[in-house]
Amino acid sequence: MLEMRPDCERCGTDLPADAPGAFICSFECTYCAPCAEALDDRCPNCGGELMDRPTRMGKALANNPASTERKFKG
Repeated sequence: MLEMRPDCERCGTDLPADAPGAFICSFECTYCAPCAEALDDRCPNCGGELMDRPTRMGKALANNPASTERKFKG
């Protein structure tokens, strides 16, 4: 199950689990759309491809909440 990190690692923008606009690599590094575009859809941590993160809605989100641990180190 995806960790669903709550923020962009590059700029700190909030990325709610139930909203589109987050991009992840295979290690779940998470970026907002503008940062993913600025990074040319490549993760600066592992070099992997950044892909659209699926959303988690309703009962699935209630039963499996998103992470609250922020990764932005700004």
